[in-house]
Amino acid sequence: MSDAYIYDAIRTPRGRGRSTGRLYRTKPVDLLTALLHELTRRHRFDTADIDDTIIGCVTPVRGQGYNVAKAALLHAGWSHQVPGVTLNRYCTSALEAVNLAANKILGGWEEAVVAGGVESMSRLPMGSDGGALLFDPELMVATKHVPQGISADLIATIEGFSRTDVDAYALRSQERSAAAREGGFFQKSMVPIYDRNGILLLDHDEHLRPDTDAEQLAALPPAFAATGELGYDAMVIQRYPEVEFIDHVHTAGNSSGIVDGASLVLLGSKKFGEKYELKPRARVRSAAVVSTEPTIMLTGITPAARKALRKEGMEVSDIDLWETNEAFAAPVLKFQRDLDLDPDRLNVNGGSIALGHPLGATGGMLLGTLLDELERRDLQTGLVTLCAGGGIAVASVIERV
Repeated sequence: MSDAYIYDAIRTPRGRGRSTGRLYRTKPVDLLTALLHELTRRHRFDTADIDDTIIGCVTPVRGQGYNVAKAALLHAGWSHQVPGVTLNRYCTSALEAVNLAANKILGGWEEAVVAGGVESMSRLPMGSDGGALLFDPELMVATKHVPQGISADLIATIEGFSRTDVDAYALRSQERSAAAREGGFFQKSMVPIYDRNGILLLDHDEHLRPDTDAEQLAALPPAFAATGELGYDAMVIQRYPEVEFIDHVHTAGNSSGIVDGASLVLLGSKKFGEKYELKPRARVRSAAVVSTEPTIMLTGITPAARKALRKEGMEVSDIDLWETNEAFAAPVLKFQRDLDLDPDRLNVNGGSIALGHPLGATGGMLLGTLLDELERRDLQTGLVTLCAGGGIAVASVIERV
C-alpha cells in the first residue's frame, strides 16, 4: 500500500447563511469552481491526472443537486476526463469524502483525488431535500429520532452540563476564533470569493462575533424548548427513562452558526507529487466511521476517535492537536471529558459556534485548520472528527511529513 498524502487543503470564507449574507448570490457551483481554480493556480498540475473528485453535500437539491461535483468540474474547465461524485453522510460528508479519497490512493486504485464539500445554506436551508427521518412521523416516532438540538440538550442533561458551562464554551470559541482571525491563522487556506465582474464579495468568515460576552450569551432564550414541548422531549424520555426532564441549555449563541461555504483537499500518491514537484504537507494515517444510538445522536465522536487511534495502535497522548466540530457545545464538552483532553489542545482556533457550520463542507475546513495549526506550531499529529445525524461520526488522523 502507498501513502495517501495531503498536498493542500483550501476553503472559502464562511458567509452568513441568510439572504443578507455576502455569499447568498453566489451559486454553490461557483463556490467549488473558485476552489478548483485556486488548486490549479497553486500547483500547476494537468487536471486530466486527477482520477476522481468526491464532494460532500447534505442538501443535494436544485443548485446543489444533479451531482454538483461533476457540474463544478465542467464549470471550472477541468478536463472532461475527471469524474465527480456527490455524497451525503450528513455533517461528516466532507471528511468522509477525504477518507474515501485516501482509501482509493492507499489501495493503489488512484494516484490523485480531490475531495471536499459544499453547502449554500442561505439558498437551500437544511431539510430542503425532505427525507423520512425529517418528515415521516411514523418513522420518527418508531425510531425516536428527534431534532439534533434536542439531542444536544439530552447530552447536557445526562452529563450535567449547565447553561453556564455551555455558554462558557461558546465564549471560548468566539475568543479563540477572533484571536486566530486577528493573527492571520486562517489566511493560508482561505480563498476569497469574487463575483463574475471581479468584485470582491467576501474574504473573511462573516459569522464571527468577536464582541460577544458572557452577559449577551446568558440573555439568549433556549432554542429548542418549544420544539421539545411538541412531543420530542416525551419521545426522548421514553428512550431514556432515567431522565426526568430535558434541560434545554442550548441557544443560538452556543450552537453552530448557519453559513455558506466550500472546502477542497488535494490528495495524491508519492508518484503524483513527484511528477509535479509537489511537497506533501501530511499523510492520512488512519480513518474511522461509526454509528451510535440515534436518539442521543451526537456522541459518536468519542468512539470514532478511539477507533481511528486503535487502528494505528495509537493512544490519546500520541495526538498533538484535536479538532471536533462544534455543532453544539455539549457534545464537545462530553468529548473533552471522555478522552480527558487538555482544552488547550482542542479546537485551539475556535470552531463552528463562532465561525459557522456549512454542513457538507465543514469536515474539509476543519482538516485544513488542523493542518495549518500543526504547521504553525511545528507539531506532528492531529485528529479531526465530526458527529452527524442518526448517530453517525467520522474521524481522521493526520501526520505531517
